[in-house]
Amino acid sequence: MNKAPVGRFPTTRWTLILAAREGEEARRVALEEVLRAYWKPVYFYVRRKGLDAEAAQDAVQDLFLLLLERDFLERVDPTRGRLRSYLRKAADHYLVDRHEREVAIKRGGGVRFVPLELPHVESELAVAPQAPELAFDREWAVEVMERALSRLRQDYDDGKRHGDVETIFRFFRLNDAPSYQEAAADSGMSVPQFKAALHRARVRLRQLLREEVADTLEDSGQTDGELSHLLQVLSG
Repeated sequence: MNKAPVGRFPTTRWTLILAAREGEEARRVALEEVLRAYWKPVYFYVRRKGLDAEAAQDAVQDLFLLLLERDFLERVDPTRGRLRSYLRKAADHYLVDRHEREVAIKRGGGVRFVPLELPHVESELAVAPQAPELAFDREWAVEVMERALSRLRQDYDDGKRHGDVETIFRFFRLNDAPSYQEAAADSGMSVPQFKAALHRARVRLRQLLREEVADTLEDSGQTDGELSHLLQVLSG
């Protein structure tokens, strides 16, 4: 399976999950991509469920190793819902089992599919919602937005879009947007020209967000609802 091109992060596509059934290499790539996309939301979730940082790290590693051992990529049915919902339920089941065992299971000789940047993540957790479900969804939404912004930046890097990307991106951050007059002056544009460029960037960003969300769904009819949920979570 080919790796994703720069600026495209196909992490949670159901097509990627289904393609994992084609062979070991495809299976490894699919699992790695799912872990990269979801380890932080799962980490936030189990931390808010009461695990300390060390136990949460073990839980994230162990949960995905358990899923690997159980061939969850073979079992996942795209028609049964969203991948994020499936993984959250899997985390719940894991936590129940862990509580019953009263000790975290150690598997794989410390194997880790991706590095867990715990100090950085713990600082983000400090401002995350207290409710586990909200903490999970908030981090999921942030990750989706960051992937969409990365792809938008790549458009500018590739010359597909023109303008002062750094100034435009200030309008996509909370509490950092300059005035239109200031932004236009920084970009060497008139105010109407800058407003037009910003509008085009916003339209493109929404398109990219829609694509990222659609990648997590089998039923395209769910895309509008899932996108609305994402934007609501980010604005909350």
